[in-house]
Amino acid sequence: MPRTRSVIKAAAALDRRALLAATGAVTLTAGVGYALGPGGPRAAAGPAPARSLAAREAPAAPPTPYTRGTTLDTLAAAPAGSGYRRLGSGPGWPRVVRSDLAAPRSGRAARRTALAAFVQLTDLHMVDVQHPLRYEYLRAQTASAWRPQEALSVAGAVALVERVNTLRGGPVTGSPLGFAMTTGDNTDNNARSELDWFLTAMSGGRITPGTGDPRHYEGVQNSGLPLYWQPDAALRDTDKQRHGFPRIPGFLAAATAELRSPGLNVPWYSTVGNHDSLPGGCYAPGDSFFAEFAVGGRKLMELPAAEAKAVWDNVEKGGDPRGTAFRQLLTAHARAMRPVTPDEARAPFTPAEYLAAHLDPARTGPGPVGHGYTRENLAALTQYYTFRVCDGVLGVSLDTTDPGGHYEGSLGTGQLRWLTQQLQGAEADGDHVIVFSHHTSKSMRNLREDPHHPGEKRHGGKELAALLARHRPVLAWVNGHHHKNVITAHPGEHGAGGYWEISTASHVDFPQLARVIELTDNHDGTLSLFTTCVESAAPHRTDFTDLSQTGLAALYRELSLNAPGARQDLAGTPGDRNTELVLRKR
Repeated sequence: MPRTRSVIKAAAALDRRALLAATGAVTLTAGVGYALGPGGPRAAAGPAPARSLAAREAPAAPPTPYTRGTTLDTLAAAPAGSGYRRLGSGPGWPRVVRSDLAAPRSGRAARRTALAAFVQLTDLHMVDVQHPLRYEYLRAQTASAWRPQEALSVAGAVALVERVNTLRGGPVTGSPLGFAMTTGDNTDNNARSELDWFLTAMSGGRITPGTGDPRHYEGVQNSGLPLYWQPDAALRDTDKQRHGFPRIPGFLAAATAELRSPGLNVPWYSTVGNHDSLPGGCYAPGDSFFAEFAVGGRKLMELPAAEAKAVWDNVEKGGDPRGTAFRQLLTAHARAMRPVTPDEARAPFTPAEYLAAHLDPARTGPGPVGHGYTRENLAALTQYYTFRVCDGVLGVSLDTTDPGGHYEGSLGTGQLRWLTQQLQGAEADGDHVIVFSHHTSKSMRNLREDPHHPGEKRHGGKELAALLARHRPVLAWVNGHHHKNVITAHPGEHGAGGYWEISTASHVDFPQLARVIELTDNHDGTLSLFTTCVESAAPHRTDFTDLSQTGLAALYRELSLNAPGARQDLAGTPGDRNTELVLRKR
């Protein structure tokens, strides 16, 4: 698809494609076989391999809208109260029409045609819970330092893959799903083990979610320390005493046992997050001390409360991005560490290794090769790219992580200039644009210098939001990071129509969601973006004696609801969940 076609031809392609999709005559594609970069389209290296896994067989798209399998129909809910709460099925969330950017016109449901449909998965946080470089001992200071459900993160992610595979297209239009996009924090601690589990979960295969001694778990949950839930033991730990957590014999053996992912049955693309790029999600990479500690045989599991508070306060203030104080802490407490089995699989991965792993033919699954990343990315060590969402709609995946350290993000000048070029090219060609990133507009305030590009200026979220608002083609900015559903209208500047920022909740913290996004032409001078939240395929009700892969995925959700200190507002308001977001047609 040459980048020189006219605005008229682009509009014609959109309408033709929409009409065919609405009548079931064509599948809306996500650029399968193409990855676009600064030089234009690049043919992928052959078609995706044949898929023999039965769980990958996509059901036929229905001719009418549907709600089953989405939060429009039902969702996990628990009665109000204190103590450990059991989940069941509750009423679904309604769809809310938002007119912040354009007024919805009556009769549009009968007129609309589908342009694109895809799924966003974000903040999967595949966690190697036995990794020595984790800082669980800060749990009293921040709930995110250690969550009781984390040992089941892989089972939970596979159940989400299974849900995507059962979706009968877009819930509003019935159009086939073109692709899935992950918007970062696919891993939790920049570990090779976690990267392997993520890629296998997405593309299919067998996973053993454990490192170290293959015969048994070695970590905080069998440490005998009351700070952590000890599921197998009779010990009255803090979570059992104060919060009513159950004793579940066999939990740790089941959590580290082999499981199987069918892999997605749609092409999938990948966007990088700070937990993918930085050890701990906040420390600048490349320190040999941390690399050696990660694969070593010692693990710190407890820390005096006052010292733990001082460490977290420093992180919150944005201090220690190079990990100097963290290194000193680990050195000072070397004698208090517990022995664990060393494992090279826990080593941190570099940007080059991240890209190479995505480009590995064994990881292609349903495609495309590289999942958006190209050999050009690998040669230049860049983690941003463009791809085709559908005819006339360009997707842009950004790298908002800051190699200088810290969990907030920014863009370097080089990437910002590249983005500006893509937006200008899309405007000249009559394309619409959907932007994907990990960080949100409000979490890009970290302007530390990239040590690999000394002297290069960094640019924050306000500047990026304004850039997108100045370009008429931009329809949406889709991201994650905050683990909360938030949808923000950004009015256009200088005659541009504005765009919607769609921030989606994580799959590690309750309510553990993904989001289907559909784009339609209403044929009345407006477009609509429909957002529909979905849960994993795991049942809402749990059974403490069911330690199967499915049972663990259900328990993953229920434990996240009950995690001490977990926020209860991450689902957002009704206008942040299942929505119709109306825009003026460009």
